[in-house]
Amino acid sequence: MQELLPKDKREFNKLQKRLRRHVGQAIADYNMIQEGDKVMVCLSGGKDSYTMLDILMSLQKSAPVKFDLVAVNLDQKQPGFPEHVLPEYLASIGVDYHILERDTYSIVQEKVPEGKTTCALCSRLRRGSLYGFAEEIGATKIALGHHRDDMLETLFLNMFYGGTLKAMPPKLLSDDGKNIVIRPMAYCVEKEIEAFSELKKFPIIPCNLCGSQDGLQRQVVKEMLQSWEKQHPGRLDTMFRAMQNVAPSQLADTDLFDFKNLEQKQLQMMAQRIDIVNAG
Repeated sequence: MQELLPKDKREFNKLQKRLRRHVGQAIADYNMIQEGDKVMVCLSGGKDSYTMLDILMSLQKSAPVKFDLVAVNLDQKQPGFPEHVLPEYLASIGVDYHILERDTYSIVQEKVPEGKTTCALCSRLRRGSLYGFAEEIGATKIALGHHRDDMLETLFLNMFYGGTLKAMPPKLLSDDGKNIVIRPMAYCVEKEIEAFSELKKFPIIPCNLCGSQDGLQRQVVKEMLQSWEKQHPGRLDTMFRAMQNVAPSQLADTDLFDFKNLEQKQLQMMAQRIDIVNAG
């Protein structure tokens, strides 16, 4: 990182401490990293994954448990992808790393009709490649750079377009049970990550497949949430706390709460009260 001006240095120190605190708290709350873990940090070349790697490397030096980090970038063979950027950066900071080459770009271009967004298929192919590689290198955890805003956006995307009440969990066991995915930046705010990234001058690589496409549903939801936060500062914090404070009995999912047998429960509670009165 280039030498910062005093004002920028103060801002950087504040941001770094705040991000370290948020990441450390998320790791503790969800028991994300344990003694002896080998954490595969998925590095896309965007601000989020750069920041995640930087903060995890910082925490690694003072963490109460010993764990290893290995950075992995998936080179999807996008035209014009600057293949030299990540190897040069990762070598400069002294972290173990792998560049995994998989031509998912050609598959996406072949399978997705012209004019349609490529995000869903691209994400699925990327996830499969990374999950398989984590097994190959013996990684016990897969760290993804999603943050608080990503999780809220996903919540609303699923509500608006999928009819489900779900988001991105801070910690996830894959469907086949082979991988545990963690999101250490679950408590981090995107604007602070962006500011930190700018101060660090990370060599950002833009995504030409998904993030730059116009008219995405996620972008619509992002703009909606940003508008709410602007009009009502602190609303997103409150909404995120709601994701951690779920009351199944106040929703309508019959698999999560036994609505059908409330009468039985009512009789049991009444009988208990009678027993207490008689015992008194």
